[in-house]
Amino acid sequence: MKHAEAVALLEGAVPRVRGTWADLGCGHGVFTEALLEILDPGSRIYAIDCDRRVIEALQRHLAGSPLVVPIWADFTQQDIPGILDPFLDGILLANSLHYARDAEAVLARLAKKLRPDGRVVLVEYDRRAANHWIPYPIGISRLDRLMQSAGLSKPVVLARQPSRFSGELYVAVADRLPDMI
Repeated sequence: MKHAEAVALLEGAVPRVRGTWADLGCGHGVFTEALLEILDPGSRIYAIDCDRRVIEALQRHLAGSPLVVPIWADFTQQDIPGILDPFLDGILLANSLHYARDAEAVLARLAKKLRPDGRVVLVEYDRRAANHWIPYPIGISRLDRLMQSAGLSKPVVLARQPSRFSGELYVAVADRLPDMI
């Protein structure tokens, strides 16, 4: 995906304000850079991926940027080390939650890192069968149950577009409920 496409997908989902976000499963940073463009100056983005080479490349690419903090970790298996902010304003899961065998448990753990009214932005594939690249698909039909089990609001699908790899890509948002413990 190109930078402009990533920005266009996230524009309605990510508020244009200063905030602290985590891009979980950031890969080569396409969506990290889109967040950097959308969020107001002074924002902080934790770019987290389990591939050490990807994180090292991202560190070189964004060298000197105090706004992006690359972290080598597997968000599907562990709490994320190095996140200094007690509550995040947002969590971006762009083509990454489908790697979690138990997406409900992972998302519930992650949602606890959100401040009240913090936002989860999910970019996933709909109408895709499981395969090596998408081992645990998260179709739109699963969204309500997934978000509710994490203590999040009813999800809203903001965008859809055909995927180059078959099926459809969608962007959904849900917010942390104020009474979530």
